[in-house]
Amino acid sequence: MIRIQQIKVPLGHTKNDIERKIRKLLRVKKEQPVTFRIWKQSIDARRGHEASYVYTVDVELDLDSSKEKQLVERVCNKNIMLTKEQTYRFPKSGTDRLRHRPVIAGSGPAGLFCAYLLASHGYEPIVIERGKMAKQRLGDVETFWETGVLDTSSNVQFGEGGAGTFSDGKLNTLVKDPVGRNRFVLETFVQHGADESILYVNKPHIGTDQLIDVVANLRNHIIRLGGSFYFETCLTDLALRDQKLHSITVTSKGCRQEIPTDLLVLAVGHSARDTFQMLADRKIPMQPKAFAVGMRVEHPQKMIDAHQYHHTDSRELPPASYKVTGSFQDQRGVYSFCMCPGGYVVNASSEAGGLAVNGMSYHKRDGRNANSAIIVSVTPDDFAGDSHDPLCGIRFQRELEQRAYQLGNGRIPQQLYGDYKIGRISESYGEFASCTKGAAAFADLGELLPESLKQALIHGMERFDGYIPGFGRYDAILSGIESRTSSPIRIPRGEDYRSIADGIYPCGEGAGYAGGIMSAAMDGIKVAEAIGKRYAIR
Repeated sequence: MIRIQQIKVPLGHTKNDIERKIRKLLRVKKEQPVTFRIWKQSIDARRGHEASYVYTVDVELDLDSSKEKQLVERVCNKNIMLTKEQTYRFPKSGTDRLRHRPVIAGSGPAGLFCAYLLASHGYEPIVIERGKMAKQRLGDVETFWETGVLDTSSNVQFGEGGAGTFSDGKLNTLVKDPVGRNRFVLETFVQHGADESILYVNKPHIGTDQLIDVVANLRNHIIRLGGSFYFETCLTDLALRDQKLHSITVTSKGCRQEIPTDLLVLAVGHSARDTFQMLADRKIPMQPKAFAVGMRVEHPQKMIDAHQYHHTDSRELPPASYKVTGSFQDQRGVYSFCMCPGGYVVNASSEAGGLAVNGMSYHKRDGRNANSAIIVSVTPDDFAGDSHDPLCGIRFQRELEQRAYQLGNGRIPQQLYGDYKIGRISESYGEFASCTKGAAAFADLGELLPESLKQALIHGMERFDGYIPGFGRYDAILSGIESRTSSPIRIPRGEDYRSIADGIYPCGEGAGYAGGIMSAAMDGIKVAEAIGKRYAIR
C-alpha cells in the first residue's frame, strides 16, 4: 500500500479531484485502476494562504509489492511512501481459571470497550451501571434541564455511555498508540453507527445526538456476544478475604444483592463519589491527584471562525475550534478544555444541592456560540491541607459546586467577563446571548473560586485575548462551576493493571488513568488485554 501525504485541494472539491491529484503524483495512467481511502483530513487556513483541505491517503494499485516499491522509488517524493495496514490484535488467552463471570462497574467508554473486548473473546462479562439506558437517560436529562428536577442516578454524569455522552463527543487524544488501539476504537464506533469521517478528520467528534444511538448499538452487540447488562444497579460493597476479591454487593431499586465474582473492573467514572467512599472504607489504596477547575466561557462562533479561518467566508469549512494555554509566575497552568464549537453550556449536576457545568455539541455543531472551559490547575497542596484523606479533592469539588448552586439558586450562575473582573453582578447579556441547557441566572462568580485561582483565570483570559482578539471581551459569558474536568483521585495499580487487592482492576478516567472518551476507551482495552493474558476463556 502506498501512502501519500500533503495532498492539497480547494474548498468545494470532490473525490474525483483527489483521485486526479493521486494519479498525477504517482504518474498513473487513466486506464489503470486506482482505489484509495482517506487516512487523515485537515484544513490549511493560514494567514496569506487560500484556505484548502489537506489529505493523507492510502492508495491501492493493481501491483505486487515489488512493483509498488519500484514505483515509490521512481517518483522520489518525500511525501510518498510504502505503508502497511495496522491491525489491532487481542493477546493470546492465559491459563488461570475464572470461577465466575467478570463484572465491569460502569458503562462509560472504559467499561464499554473493556466489555466489548472481553465479550468478543468469550469471557461473558456482566456490566453493572447505576444509571439508565441511553435513551431513557436522555429523557431524564432533558427533564432536568427543563424543570430542574434532578435524578441523582440518571443525569449528565451517570448512565449508559458515561459523562462523555453529554459532551462534544471529541475523539482526539495525545496517547501514544503503537499497537492500533486508537484506530480500533474509531472503527468500532463507525461499525456501530458513528459517521465514517471520524476515521480521518483532524479533530474527530461524534456529538451527543449520535452517541446516544452508538452506545446503545455497542451494548446490544456485547449482549449478542454473551455479555449481560444490569442498569439502575449500583456497586455498594466489596467482600475481600486475604486481599482477594470474593464477591460484590449491588443495590438496585432499593434491593441489595450479592454477586459472587473473582474479577471486578472499576470503570465507575470521575463522579462516582459514593463508590470512592466505599472503596476508602474497604481500605482500597487511593491517592489525591491534581485536576483543574474554572468556568465555561462563551463567545459568538462567528468571532472564533473569523479569527481561526482569517476571515475566509465559506460554507465548506466546519465551525472552528481553538486551544489556548498559558502558565504564570506561580507555575499554575491555565488552559482551555473540552472546547465545543457551535455548542451549549449544560447543567451537568449529579448531586442534590450542588451545581456543575459542562459543554455539549450536537453532531452538526450548529449552535450560535462557541464555548470552552477555561480552567486553572489545582494540586493537593491547594485542597488537602493537613488532611491525609485521599478524597480531599472530592471535598474541594463539592464545596465549589454547593457554592455555585447557592449563587444561582439552583440555576447555572452566569456573569459577563467584564463584570467578573470588577465584581459586579451582570444585569443583561451584551451583543450575544448564552446558549444553555438548563436555566441560568446572573450572579457574582467572583465568590466561587479562591482568590488565587480567580486571578489566575483572569490572567489567562487576558493573555488569550492576545491570541484570539475578542477572547477577553467585556460581554464574554462565564458560567460556573467547571469542576469535573478529571478525577480528583487515582487508584494505584501495578503493571498487570491490578489494584493491591487481587481481582480488582482500576480502569479509565474515574481511576485516574484517562482524560476523555478516547483515552478512557483505550484504557478499557488495556485492562481487557491484561485480563485476557491472565485468564482462560470461560
